[in-house]
Amino acid sequence: MTLRLYDTATRDERDFAPLTPGRVGIYLCGPTVQGSPHVGHLRAAVAFDVLQRWLERSGYQVTLVRNVTDIDDKTLVKAAEAGDDWWAWALRHEREFQAAYAAVGVKPPAAEPRATGHIPEIVALIARLVENGHAYEQDGSVYFDVRSFAEYGALTRQALDALSPATDSPSEVKRDPHDFALWKARKDEEPATASWDSPWGPGRPGWHIECSAMSQRYLGDEFDIHGGGLDLRFPHHENEQAQSRAAGYGFARLWMHSAWVTQSGAKMSKSLGNGLLVSEVLAAHEPAALRLALAAVHYRSMLEYTPSTLDEASAQWARFQGFVARASEKVGAPSLEDVASAPLPEAFVEAMDDDLAVSRALAVIHETVRAGNAALTAGDDAAVAAALMSARAMLGVLGLDPAAPEWAAEKAGASDAAMSALDFLVQADIAARAAARAAKDWGTADAIRDRLAGAGIVIADAADGARWSLASEG
Repeated sequence: MTLRLYDTATRDERDFAPLTPGRVGIYLCGPTVQGSPHVGHLRAAVAFDVLQRWLERSGYQVTLVRNVTDIDDKTLVKAAEAGDDWWAWALRHEREFQAAYAAVGVKPPAAEPRATGHIPEIVALIARLVENGHAYEQDGSVYFDVRSFAEYGALTRQALDALSPATDSPSEVKRDPHDFALWKARKDEEPATASWDSPWGPGRPGWHIECSAMSQRYLGDEFDIHGGGLDLRFPHHENEQAQSRAAGYGFARLWMHSAWVTQSGAKMSKSLGNGLLVSEVLAAHEPAALRLALAAVHYRSMLEYTPSTLDEASAQWARFQGFVARASEKVGAPSLEDVASAPLPEAFVEAMDDDLAVSRALAVIHETVRAGNAALTAGDDAAVAAALMSARAMLGVLGLDPAAPEWAAEKAGASDAAMSALDFLVQADIAARAAARAAKDWGTADAIRDRLAGAGIVIADAADGARWSLASEG
């Protein structure tokens, strides 16, 4: 069966054929590092990690680029409210995201470019759009002229006049309310460090232009797959496609979007107060269980997060771990190299080739584990060895092989790597609590302490600073 992937642009499944045989280029919209990561932020990262692993298992060489938006309006505002430098604020949260990705076994991208590290490429792309008649300068800012590009709205199939005005800049300063900012002139109240020189004066890039510039820099004028969360389809991805193609680039050949994590039907987000911080979840559950919960539901389906979500995933993970441990003790553990090249069951391959139908793939894994456990009971070592190899090979495709290094070195119910990641995430909350206490904002300080306590993390204050421990450690 040929790998088929759902293309958001055409709204149907297509046979996947890369631009260059044997090689796949993927651009994934990464985090805007304005705050700490919550579970919803990890959904796309895990989904596209599974895609990358399946492509590599299918014989492709994959180059995945995941950007970091380290400057935008919200980052500047939140850093200022915290009395912090915007760049320090952004870097601290960027590291939190990296720790969260690592904790759930997401492979590092081939490149992880920051917006602020690619100002020359951004300026050059904006200049190209101005020269081509698709952008214009107004009072030191530059805007994309949506009416100059006939295909605007094609990605999301929306008529221009039916769209709401772009909210990234005031409508009265633009030719058309739908025009969006490519370059934002520096404001007097913004720090000087948050602006760069350009042909139009000091300023900083708009949100959308960075991804067009960085995808072209690392993947070329045209590349195979552009991915991200479903909430990015409009306006972010629509605007990316418009500006890139208006500049003369083929840009993305196929679009993939992962659905949200929801609670009570609402998208998980900090603004709604329903964002489960990764630090809180990892304090109570194994990282592999969180990864399993995020991967088990088809990437295009909403994942409704309930109190039982992680409990159910933890039970599944325990079954996988238990079988691999018992079978390995009985017949010996195959090497990682042998597991990586072991044949995969046809039903598993068919499921993964069908737009990454992970739930069906997991059903094959569960059946294999059941057969392996039955073989253990019957004393059939040959069948045990076959089931062990097959189960680990399939779980490895999902990034969930219990014997893989990221999961194998468990200590007190959590791997050393996971504990290190958890420490990094919790330290951010401790720093925020210390800042609140210094500002005599006792309500915020107590709320942070209580939230951590609810996640099983105990904070102990001392003369040289606060320390944390898991409640089960005493």
